[in-house]
Amino acid sequence: MRKIIFLLLISSTFSVAAQDLTFKKGVVTDSVFINDSIQESFALYMPKNFDNAKNWPVIFLFDEEGRGRQLVRFFQEAAEQEGYILAASNNVHDSLPISKNILISNRMFNRTFQLFSIHAKRIYTGGISGGGRLASVIPVFVPNIEGVVSFGGTLGNVEVLSSKNLFHYIGIVSKEDYNYPMMLSDEILLNKLKFPNQLLLLNNGDKSKELLQLQKAMQIFTLSAMAKGNIALDEPFVQKIYDESLREIEELMASKKLLEAEKLIEETQSVFRVHKRGDDLKEKLKSLKRDKLFRSQSRNESNMFFKESLIKEDYNYYLEEDVLTYNFNNLGWWNYQMEELKKYESSQNEAERQMGKRLYGFVNALVDDMEHILANEAKVDEDALLFVLMLKTITNPKSYDAYLKVVSYSSKMEDYGTALFYAEELLKNGFTDKTALYSLEHTALLRITPEFNDLVTKYLDDARYEIKEQ
Repeated sequence: MRKIIFLLLISSTFSVAAQDLTFKKGVVTDSVFINDSIQESFALYMPKNFDNAKNWPVIFLFDEEGRGRQLVRFFQEAAEQEGYILAASNNVHDSLPISKNILISNRMFNRTFQLFSIHAKRIYTGGISGGGRLASVIPVFVPNIEGVVSFGGTLGNVEVLSSKNLFHYIGIVSKEDYNYPMMLSDEILLNKLKFPNQLLLLNNGDKSKELLQLQKAMQIFTLSAMAKGNIALDEPFVQKIYDESLREIEELMASKKLLEAEKLIEETQSVFRVHKRGDDLKEKLKSLKRDKLFRSQSRNESNMFFKESLIKEDYNYYLEEDVLTYNFNNLGWWNYQMEELKKYESSQNEAERQMGKRLYGFVNALVDDMEHILANEAKVDEDALLFVLMLKTITNPKSYDAYLKVVSYSSKMEDYGTALFYAEELLKNGFTDKTALYSLEHTALLRITPEFNDLVTKYLDDARYEIKEQ
């Protein structure tokens, strides 16, 4: 397939071209339009101390559904603390071809460069999950991108990476995230290709840790700019970040999170290699690897990775087979698998508990992908799609949309027993939107049955129709 390369020419500084526009510092602007003829827009954030007289670093953010404002808000506090401009497109989307997303991104870049004084060697991209994957592809097509920060997203396309076009990659992920093993593999590949990179870990659900790691990613970009001579060396800043890393390492070791401590030591060494001798870090790492508990934790995690890979293979194989053969009888096997995952998630073994959470995320992503593929075929295989939707109610019982679709498809096939069963399961799981229930496509006959209305009365107090039997 022919590669399309989009060239972006960047000068050392960029002056404001549109004095009639006013932006508030420290406040997210939801929609900055490209121009009057192109109705594309992006969300924007400038730190409170913004001054257009100096050159600023910028992170261009991407969301696979074009939710620019939400994405900027997620990065906002870290950007305020570390002094970065944020810009996030409202128009890129995973349903668009990569070439179109690149063109949309290019227009956002150029508009930002027109408006603000941007440092030519401090331009970065970033995103969460799928947006992070897109952010890692952008530097392949657009030159002069210094780095990428991806929150929970793997590399977008490893085949297009080249040691001739290096950029600094920082991944942020929880060990409970199903992308974690893949991001470890990405790290190995990036090391092989000589890409500067770090993988920062966080505790799932710990919002304060999310902020700290986002800040750390931006700090690493700043340290890298100092190391390259792109900005002046700030020795107190370097020492401050180094001391913070040492304290975090000590805290991890004190709490017996020795694998996390090892990871942080290695990442700290790579970040400060140019700035510090790091003899103290070398000694800590040597001591850590001699520790019996560390070796035990390392073996345990390796065993869980191996077990996880086998279970993933089973999930992939059986999902494909069940969809191809409309094997509704195998829904019981899937229900058993979810019960097993609950056991893993409640395990006293931390590595096993993390594996259980990763597998839960993996199986739901697998089912979501299969649903998307089947639903977007030219001719929809409704039996296969119905199986996947039923499976989704097992893997994610709070996915109300799956229950509603099962009720709709079953009614269309005049299988009212199945429709009633899933309607009740939906209501049991806390669904309360009566309007949505009564407006389901293909359910006109179902909705006037006494059984359906009895269910609604039982769980939602009253039914729309009252059926009087003669």
